[in-house]
Amino acid sequence: MSVLANARILTIDGQMSEIECGWIAIENDIITAMGVGDAPIDRGPIEDMQGDLIMPGMVNPHCHMPMALFRGLAEDVDNRLFRYILPLERALVTADVVEVGARLAALELIRGGVTTIADMYYFEDRIGAVLDQVGLRGIIGQTLANFATPDHSTFDEGFERLNALTDMFADHPRIDASAAPHAPYSTGLEIMERVVEWSADHPALPVQMHLAETEAELEWAQKTHACTTVEVADRAGILTPSLVAAHVVYPTDADIDLLAARSVNVAYNARSNGKAGRPIAPITALRDRGINVGIATDGPMSGNTLDLFSQFGPAAMFQKIAGNSRAILPCSDLIRMATIEGAATLGKADHIGSLEIGKQADLIRISLDDPRLHPIYDIYSMLIFATLPSDVVATMVAGKWLMQDRKVQTIDTDKTLSDALQVARKFKAKIVEINKLAQDQME
Repeated sequence: MSVLANARILTIDGQMSEIECGWIAIENDIITAMGVGDAPIDRGPIEDMQGDLIMPGMVNPHCHMPMALFRGLAEDVDNRLFRYILPLERALVTADVVEVGARLAALELIRGGVTTIADMYYFEDRIGAVLDQVGLRGIIGQTLANFATPDHSTFDEGFERLNALTDMFADHPRIDASAAPHAPYSTGLEIMERVVEWSADHPALPVQMHLAETEAELEWAQKTHACTTVEVADRAGILTPSLVAAHVVYPTDADIDLLAARSVNVAYNARSNGKAGRPIAPITALRDRGINVGIATDGPMSGNTLDLFSQFGPAAMFQKIAGNSRAILPCSDLIRMATIEGAATLGKADHIGSLEIGKQADLIRISLDDPRLHPIYDIYSMLIFATLPSDVVATMVAGKWLMQDRKVQTIDTDKTLSDALQVARKFKAKIVEINKLAQDQME
């Protein structure tokens, strides 16, 4: 048992209760008591939070962790996916490379106050192993796609990997497997229907999929099925409360009605969408219809960062611009989307996402020392528009400190960075080769 005392506490419970100065008691991985004022002396050793802010750990409901290794690569090239990323993945992304990238991402997540991550990529067994070792909570999604992937060449092989992943983490207290069909256009009805069958056999596990993300996806749906891409997904039966739909930039009004009727969850990737030059996702309309929406980073190749503080500004401002009003998407709503609503998108709001008795002790400690954070008229505004990842001084998952005093305790930082730079050198050499081949073809 231990007690975190002398803390300013944001519970993010149903009443959005705030405690100006209080305490939280933790036994093993569970919050067992909370209170105002001085901490009781009979509940275990006391840790003085020195007036710092304690809030729930944040939830990132859509990411591709190993793509931290692609961060900043060919940033201003419109066709970089086909010119650089896919060739690099086919040539160089192995299970070992995935583990290196996942560890780099985990280091960033812990330092940025993210305690739960939903990932979809390749060799997810290795990503799950990293999350297990470093102490994070996560959803690990086996990608299924009709293009060449680093870890499978046929859908049957992909499903074999999915089933093995599901068995491997079936009893893990912090990590769940997930099916992750890449997108409707890259799987098709038959594979989405097969995922629906898998989901019926595993009703407690989520499904992740990119949906209504690009204009090319809309064109494919119209040309192939004479309907919207959301309607294609519905025909396959994949629009269910288990689905976490990433992006949802281009839904029609009828699509939004359909998503709401099916209780689909949405991951909002504002920064990634904006960098790709895409329109503003209709997040306000989605939330108005009762759809769970969490704030996500997308992969570090697309959004560059994995902390949610970097997403808050774009996430808020895009909706205000679209609605022509400062009042749209208030700061307190954004914090809910980063915590309890993000947890709800993954079906986990009953045990993470808020600080309440009986819930998991997933929380972060934010220093309020920096002048940049003062004066504090509205704690939620401060978090959305002034706080940086570096203000997070400690991160706890399941009652265990993963970081204290900005020092991550579960990862060898020097080795993690060294390994990542070694992979980057190989990537750079391959890029030179790709560019030379393109130049030769032009000549």
